Amino acid sequence: MIPHEKQDAVARGLQAAFGVSGFEDISNLTGGHTASLVLRITVGGKPYVSKLITRNEDPTRHYTCMRAAAEAGLAPRVWYTSTEDRISITDFVEAQPFPVAEALLRLPQVLRTLHALPPFARAPFNTTCTFLFTKGPMFDGFLQRFQASGTLSEAGLQEWKTRYAELTAIYPYDDSEMVACHNDLFKPDNILCDGENVWLIDWEAAFLNDRYADLAVVANQLVTNDEEEAAFLATYFGARPSLYQQARFHLMQQLSHLFYSMAFLTLGSSGQPLQQDASSPGFREIQRRMRAGELDIGEKDAKLALGRAHWEQLVDTVRQPRYREALTIVSTNEAVR
Repeated sequence: MIPHEKQDAVARGLQAAFGVSGFEDISNLTGGHTASLVLRITVGGKPYVSKLITRNEDPTRHYTCMRAAAEAGLAPRVWYTSTEDRISITDFVEAQPFPVAEALLRLPQVLRTLHALPPFARAPFNTTCTFLFTKGPMFDGFLQRFQASGTLSEAGLQEWKTRYAELTAIYPYDDSEMVACHNDLFKPDNILCDGENVWLIDWEAAFLNDRYADLAVVANQLVTNDEEEAAFLATYFGARPSLYQQARFHLMQQLSHLFYSMAFLTLGSSGQPLQQDASSPGFREIQRRMRAGELDIGEKDAKLALGRAHWEQLVDTVRQPRYREALTIVSTNEAVR
């Protein structure tokens, strides 16, 4: 189960963390979507998670962010990390059902604590919706792949480009406002509750980013109406949100839909355009399925369904009065800053 080339690294980790040379039990943890090897090991009758990074990368930022989060009570305890061996050992969380009503109350508090941590390091990549503000070959290449995927009609692709230009021109992506962010919370399986505490796991994508990126993807999973949104933001900000905060949050949600429609329509494409399908699950149903573990986004059909849901949600939302109001509020506030 442990690759031969990693066996010595695991042995070193066990010795450093627990003073033992082996474990009593081991099994694969199959939840989540990561290229790393994630194992549940038992030592002294207690379960732990050993994560072995199989890519040739420097995990310094990853481990530093994870340790900072663990010290703040946001991530499971870290027992051992080795940047040389690319291995970590942390507490195992026995996840319990996390009702939406409870998540609406607790997750904005968790995000508030996270974003108040000392700034994380920057990363050489961006897998969040703020990738849309990236200029250069990486963005251009992905846009070309999206256009070549053929999933959107010419009219649909033109609308995507129009919303992209509109949102990136008005949204204030300000480097001075960046905070410590998790950046991979659009996956519900990175948010665990053990019945008492809420834990965020999988910190590989953590870096300095716009706070509204984390807020938007978490709210997309949970918030279904204006009252819930107001309460969610009030808990996060510690006071009733201003019109500007609400407007900026709304625009980041649309940037999220824009980005994930681009990403998942491209990744799920089979070279065929999206067809009108009244039976396809809407955005709220897709989010429910993801929370319930019923949607495996490792599969192409699931990617396509997720991309379609984000796209249809965006198209519907930008036709509502609130979208134009949010654009006006944010652009006006930025003009007088």
